Amino acid sequence: MACTLQEQLEQLVSSGNVAHLKGVLHGIEKEGLRVDLSGDLAQTAHPKGLGSAMTNGEITTDYSEALLEFITPVYEQPEDALNHLENLHRFTYQQLDQEVIWGGSMPCHIHDAAAIPIARYGSSNVGHLKHVYRVGLEHRYGKMMQTIAGIHYNFSLPDSFWEALKAQQQNTDSLQEYRSASYFRLIRNFRRHSWALLYLFGASPALCDSFLEGREHALEYLNEHTLYLPYATSLRMSDLGYSNKAQASLGICFNHLNTYMHSLHRAIHTPYPAYEAIGQKVDGSYRQLNTNILQIENEYYSDIRPKRVTESGEKPLHALQNRGVQYIEVRNTDINPFLPIGICAQQARFLDAFLITCLLMDDTEIGDQECDLISDNLQKVVNRGREPGLTLDTIDGEVTLVAAGEKLLDAVSLTAQMLDTLHNTSLYSESVAAQVAKLHDSALTPSAQVLAALKESGLGHTEWLLQKSREHQATLQENPLDAALAQQLAETAEASLAAQREIEAADDVDFDTYLAQYLAS
Repeated sequence: MACTLQEQLEQLVSSGNVAHLKGVLHGIEKEGLRVDLSGDLAQTAHPKGLGSAMTNGEITTDYSEALLEFITPVYEQPEDALNHLENLHRFTYQQLDQEVIWGGSMPCHIHDAAAIPIARYGSSNVGHLKHVYRVGLEHRYGKMMQTIAGIHYNFSLPDSFWEALKAQQQNTDSLQEYRSASYFRLIRNFRRHSWALLYLFGASPALCDSFLEGREHALEYLNEHTLYLPYATSLRMSDLGYSNKAQASLGICFNHLNTYMHSLHRAIHTPYPAYEAIGQKVDGSYRQLNTNILQIENEYYSDIRPKRVTESGEKPLHALQNRGVQYIEVRNTDINPFLPIGICAQQARFLDAFLITCLLMDDTEIGDQECDLISDNLQKVVNRGREPGLTLDTIDGEVTLVAAGEKLLDAVSLTAQMLDTLHNTSLYSESVAAQVAKLHDSALTPSAQVLAALKESGLGHTEWLLQKSREHQATLQENPLDAALAQQLAETAEASLAAQREIEAADDVDFDTYLAQYLAS
């Protein structure tokens, strides 16, 4: 008989296996647009002082040349990852001239999507492949969608924990198989309950009307150039943001590693008529890497991904197939515009307790009906999450969001208490208590606070967020970057430029040949 969450937690404590949770690892990836002091999207190249966007492992670009991406090293304590993220912001500000890092998930006013500069990665074949992939995103989804920014929270448990839990559960699989299956158990329960994260931490209930220029929508005007929904939590995660019909047809519900990989592999190799109509290479210029449902694995937009660090030249799916899941990437976190780096330690500690709870919850698979309910609930919460009396649909019937949230947070609270004991603190339980308060008073949620601040200021979305972004710049610069760390980051940037030059010098085939070999591998 399967153990309950409480029984599993008690067994972890009584066996001493809980000590292995001190080795939990965290990394944070955060995107942020560069904008000028008027709040317009920067048209300048990626600052040379930040190094090569292709080879610098800590500061790079995402879709646009103006969309910075910060990547922290891996740390045991989430506070250390957050401190490093702060320092990457400070270092970046040393390289910016009359520009600020945008403090929200939805973009600034963009006069014309054509003016969004696609990121460039130099003249090498691999650099050109990264650029063409982004050109493909433009043709498939439009440039505007690619200016949305967010935070990815990377989380993994040490092998010593997996070995202990495997023995505790009397599992006879190999460690690699057990670890991967357990991460997928976590992922399934995350998907069942991720609506709660959108309610608790969603911070994009409004946007600049330029984002939806020429598109049909059901949003209301808050003021002249600001659109919103009264009870929205995260429009970034709605069908206005990262969603599309081609991917919706994939039906990936994350039950097993093998089926997940098979679904993505099929999508990467299945032609899609609308993309065939665009063409792969037209008049000598590439419009996309291929004409299939997905160009590469990373094109699949999901709120959580199983991940494995790749070796040189290795594709993500091959890494997962060969060595199993190494960590998970939580991708549904909005940038909180009230926080200098968009996320805080309390939120990170809650995420830890939430994710460990998801791991130890029921191991049932997600069927087609539940998969549809999950999608429907997510859309309800992103668009109407703070609506009084809102209900969610579950396999067991309809339930109010508040009742579902209370049940979930009761479970997360048990894990938080265990983590408090382990770390000799009360901070994990306090992080859960802060979320319980939001559940019973929606005015405490970031999304409600954003709307309240917008209304009180009388400013438009772009003007208000520019004001917050400049406040965050000042806050970050109040505490100067440690000289030794500044030197280290400068050396990393310089080394990345040299690494890019080496890659470019080593190319020995033309791009057509390189791409054909890449797609065939």
